[in-house]
Formats: sequence, structure tokens, C-alpha cells
Amino acid sequence: MKQEHSVTVEELGITISTGSIGRLANGSVTIRKGDTVLFVSATAAEGLRNPDQDFFPLTVDYREKFAAAGRFPGSYFRREGKPSDKEIITSRLCDRPLRPLFPEGFLNEVQVIGLVLSADGENDPDALMVTAASAAVFTSDIPWNGPIAGVRVGRVNGQFVANPTHSQIFESDLNLIYVGNERDMMMIEGEADQIAEADFLAALEFGHKAIQPLIKAQRELAAKIGKAKRTFALQLPDAKVVAVCERVAAEGDQLRKAIFIESKAARGNAVKAVMEKAKEACAAEIGATFDARHVKMAFEKLQEKVYRSAILEAGKRADGRGPADLRKISCAIDVLPRVHGSSLFQRGETQGLVLATLGTSKDAQEIDAITGGPKTRSFLLHYNFPPFSVGETGRFGMTSRRETGHGNLAERALLSVLPSEQDFPYSIRLVSEIMESNGSTSMASVCGGSLALMDAGVPLKAPVAGISCGLVSDERDGRIVAHKVLTDIIGAEDHFGDMDFKICGTREGITAFQLDLKIHGLPFAIVKEAVAQNTVARDAILGIMEKTLPAHRAELKEHTPRTHRMKIPSDKIGALIGPGGKNIKRITEYTGCQIDIDQDDSGWVTIFATDGEKLARAVNEVNLISAQIELEKTYKGIVRSVKEFGAFVECLPGQEGLVHISELADFRVNRVEDIVKLGDEIIVKCVGIDDKGRVRLSRRAAIAEKEGREYTPAPKPMDRPRGDRPERGERRPFRERGGDSEGGEA
Repeated sequence: MKQEHSVTVEELGITISTGSIGRLANGSVTIRKGDTVLFVSATAAEGLRNPDQDFFPLTVDYREKFAAAGRFPGSYFRREGKPSDKEIITSRLCDRPLRPLFPEGFLNEVQVIGLVLSADGENDPDALMVTAASAAVFTSDIPWNGPIAGVRVGRVNGQFVANPTHSQIFESDLNLIYVGNERDMMMIEGEADQIAEADFLAALEFGHKAIQPLIKAQRELAAKIGKAKRTFALQLPDAKVVAVCERVAAEGDQLRKAIFIESKAARGNAVKAVMEKAKEACAAEIGATFDARHVKMAFEKLQEKVYRSAILEAGKRADGRGPADLRKISCAIDVLPRVHGSSLFQRGETQGLVLATLGTSKDAQEIDAITGGPKTRSFLLHYNFPPFSVGETGRFGMTSRRETGHGNLAERALLSVLPSEQDFPYSIRLVSEIMESNGSTSMASVCGGSLALMDAGVPLKAPVAGISCGLVSDERDGRIVAHKVLTDIIGAEDHFGDMDFKICGTREGITAFQLDLKIHGLPFAIVKEAVAQNTVARDAILGIMEKTLPAHRAELKEHTPRTHRMKIPSDKIGALIGPGGKNIKRITEYTGCQIDIDQDDSGWVTIFATDGEKLARAVNEVNLISAQIELEKTYKGIVRSVKEFGAFVECLPGQEGLVHISELADFRVNRVEDIVKLGDEIIVKCVGIDDKGRVRLSRRAAIAEKEGREYTPAPKPMDRPRGDRPERGERRPFRERGGDSEGGEA
């Protein structure tokens, strides 16, 4: 039986152990913080998937098990189904820093699986997943140039916090996942509330220091285990094929000429033509037995060399721009009818059509998560990347991991500038349809999304723009000796370059960020240069966007639902709802509106309607229920009961007053039923409210007010002259009282 080993990082309260479960995997660890426990395995295939394989199939899967929180899954089958957005995002943020550290030519499939075994609802497993995955691969026999570690960084009350709890994140203006090695940064992802660039850089430095004990712990754990790395066959192109491809590419400098064609489609076709010539030359010189995969692999390296050398040596990019130049940008708004807001954002050959939809609180998404955090999302951004956007055919209709990840980044970028739900009580959905793609489509979604929201009349705190910076570097002996930071990279520069560093923000500061690397680390000096270059480009894009739409529309579009937020006395909430929801159901059916009552008993009520007329009707109904009968005010009421001495009239829902028989008309009324009957609607005026809250109403006063006459209250029974009736106890003569004649005289 294998021996269990563990290490503890006291500074962060994290323990990593191995050797007790999952022992048939190449490597496996369990990581724990608080009562959150995560198991991660790493397994490598013995050989290639198929003989024609020319890519590295790394898959990272993170899963949250409901049993970890003592819960049943909410699905019909009571079993975990497809991965949630949170699970996909966590898988991606773990995949990205692991991938570049595998050796070149290693194409055996590697699978990393993370399972949440226990969740305490406060310590999020996502940052733990990165560290545990690194530990699982690093302590295994799989070749890999680790270790790395991840930590979440928050800022609460101006102080940076490592691995903050969910409660602390709620108070934080920063949510940063930082991943690095001993020397450099490897990956970042997260959002911020318009944080200043200097504070952002300080947070990165804080995160880098925080991960060092985790890296040290992994080295200690690997030393305890002592597992040697296995030797796998590396898949590298045959030297003879490489030589032929180099010669063909150099003939007439045809590969370089093909790469410097401005159009993406034309450039791709020209490179393919040169590759076909190389295949023909290989068949003629090497024979039919040559491996066609090796031609493709050789051309990958040849193209990379041409792209990089031109940038490093001459500062020349494939489309003719300089390193810091933006592509041509154009913006348009209100491009579609009927929708609540729309925009078309074009940057070079990247084009995003973004649609905004405003809905009610019932349109918010419920989140069934076991690891804590928000339970609903009232702002959604969905990103779609159809194959026609790159001139190809392929799978369509199913949301890929990439689409989920890009949409999540753009959503984070815009979240911090949205108005509060109290000020703008709509659920908001953005859909970014990528119509053309040649790099940085997620950043086009941010820019287009900002414009679409403002076109819909959403009062953003400030418009947001996003741009990606790339990198081309020359590395020797593990150190970068020369480099160029590129603004607004195209697809090929992303593919053949070293970095994709996306930063979004306003003129005030940064709102979201994401870094992917293809090298083994990014020095902080280059990080600072890229942040500064990104800020200049972002401000330029914001200037173009502001010329298109300087501020949000003052009025909502015609087909946008109307909303009104009002406050009623908290003791009137029950009356608004009514017994069994009777009153609120009646109002919604009568007006066709949705009425939401805040759950905190604060008295805030939000009304949603499809048009202004319905909204006004619903507001009036709520006002009627929440209002009090006031002195000297006139009401249209309903007769609820009839008595000999008068009628009780309901002026407001659930609120009645008495109209004495003497106040029903300007003349003497013998019977109440001669003037009003049960269920009649009559106009009454409040003429008195006593200390006990009893209301006196008058129909006479209401009629006089309507006719412009002066109202004189009828004499109260106690106000009549004494001669009108006998004093109490006074007896009149029998005959005078109408006595019986047969009684005679006393």
C-alpha cells in the first residue's frame, strides 16, 4: 500500500496530500482549505490517439458534486448533468497555464480531472484547482516544466487579501486569479471596479508573492514521493522534410510574400499554395512514404519564424501596422428594428453585432451552485462564434467552452459599470454575434456591448472598451533578451506570438483582464509595458465610441418594457399581497403587469409593464392600496354595507368610512336605501377622522364641491335645540305621547 504524504502552507491555511486515493492515475492529490476539499488527478495516454495526430490533446475537467455540500442535484434525474458555466470557466483557467509547460513535440493525450469532495460555501475551489492540478502533474511521471500555483486576490478596505472568502469578495473591489511560477507570471483572469493601473500592478505583485509558499510546498511534496519522469516519444518533424520545406519557402521569398498579404483570407490561401508546393517537392525528393503531417508541422515553425523576425528586426507586422497601431475602427448603433438596443462594432476584419434585451426580475438566471457566491444573475452576456465568421464550415448551435469563456470575460468587463438594480430594476441580456473574426472578438464584444447598452437607454456609469496586446520575444538561456509588445493583435499574431493580454476598462480604470501565454513566464517589466500600451489604445477606442454615442439614450426604445419603482409603508405589504395573494393577483390580471415586492420588508415595489398606459394603471392600483384616507380629500367609493343610520363606503382598498344618513343628500332622507344601495359607486368627501381613526364621509360635501357651492355640515343629532326633543327622563302627558284612548285620564 502506498504511503500518504502531505505538506501544509500555514500562511494560506492550505494542505496538499497524496497517496491515499486515486492511486492508479499518473499523479493525484487532495487539497484542502477550511472545509473545502478538492481531489485532482493527472493521467497521460501511453501513445497517440491516432497516427495522423498533429496536436496536443490536453483536457482539463473540473466538476462540483452536490453531495459535497450535502445536497441533492436540482435536476429531474437528481444527477449532475452538463457542466455549469462556473465549472467550464474553472476548467479553462486551469488549462491555460498548464498547457505551455509541456515539452514541444509531446502529443500524448493528458487528462486532468478535478472533483469537489467537500464545499463549505466560503472557500472557493477554483484557485485551489490550479495549484492542485500543478501538484498532480508535477508529482507524476508526466514530463512537464512546472510547478505553478494559483491564488485569488481581493482588496477589502484598501488592503489586498489572499484567497478571500465569498463574504470578503462581496466587499472587495477586485477579484483576481493570479497564476505564476517562482520567477514570472503565467496567467491572470478576473474583474475590478474601475481599479487604477498602478493598483492593478500592485495586486499582481502581491499575488506573485502569495503563491511562492505553494510552489515551495509542491517541490517538497515531489521530493517526498520521488517519482521519476518517464520518457515519451516526441513528435517532431523529420529533418529531411524540414529542409525541403525551408528551401521551397525561400524560393522567391514566396512564404514571406504570402504572409505579408493584408487580407486574412488571401493570406491563408497564399500560404496553403506554398505548402502544397512543398508537399509536391517532398514527394518527388523523399518519396511517397514521407509523412504529410511533418510538412504542416514544418510550416508552422517557418511561419512563426517569418512573423516573429519581421516584428523583432523591423517592427513590421503582417498587415503593415507598427507595433502600437490599432486597426481601423468603425461603430454603429440602432442597427436593427424592434430590439431594445443594438450596435455593430468593426475593428479591421473583426466584427461583432451586439443585441441588448431588457427584461423583468423573473428573467434573472438562478444559479444552483454549491461553492457559495451569488444565487442569481440579472446581467447575462452570451457570445456566439459561428464557423462562417472565419470562412469555414463546422459545428453550429452548441455552445463551446471557448464561447462560454469569452462571454464570461466580456460580461465581467461591463458588470461594474451597470446601474444598481434599485436605480434600474431590469434584468439585462446582451448577445454578441461574431460576424467576422480575425482576432480579439471578445474585446469587440465588450466595445459593442457597451454601445448596445447605451443605445438601449441603460445608464452606464461610464462606457467600457477592451483591447488585446500581444508579444513577440527572443529567449536565450531561459531569459527574454529582446521583445516587442503588439497592440490589437490579429489571429495569426495570437497563434504565432507569445501572449494574448486582454484588458478592459473605462477612462477611470480597469474593469476586467485575462492573460494567456505560450512561453514559460512573463517578466513584470513586460507586464508593466503591456498595461501602459493597452491604456493608450483603450483611451483611443473610447474616443471613437464616444463620437458615435456620447451618452446613454434618455428614453427607452418603443418596444422596451416599462418599469416603475416605488416605496409603500412596510405595514401595507400584507394589504398589497392580500389573503392568499388575492389582491396582487387581481392587480396583475387587471393591469397585465408584473409586480415584484422586495423580500427585505423595506416596502420597495417594482412594477413592469409592456406599455406606459398599463404601467400607470398598476401604479395607481398600488397607490390606492398603500394610501390612507385623508381629510378634505374626495374619493370615488363603493357602498359596502347599508344601515338605518347611514352607509359604509370603501374609499380605498380595505379602508371604509361612514356616510351618515344626514350627509347623503341636501334634503331630508327618510331611508338610506332611497339614495344608495349595496354595491353602488358614489362620490364622497372625508369630513372628519376621530382619535380612534374612524372616518366620517359626506356625499353632500362632495356634491357641493363638484357644483362649486359652499358646504354646510348637517347638524349632528346632539347639536339640535333642546326643544326639539325631551330631556332624558322627562315624561310627556300620556295622550300627547299617543297613548291608548281606552286608558282614560290618569
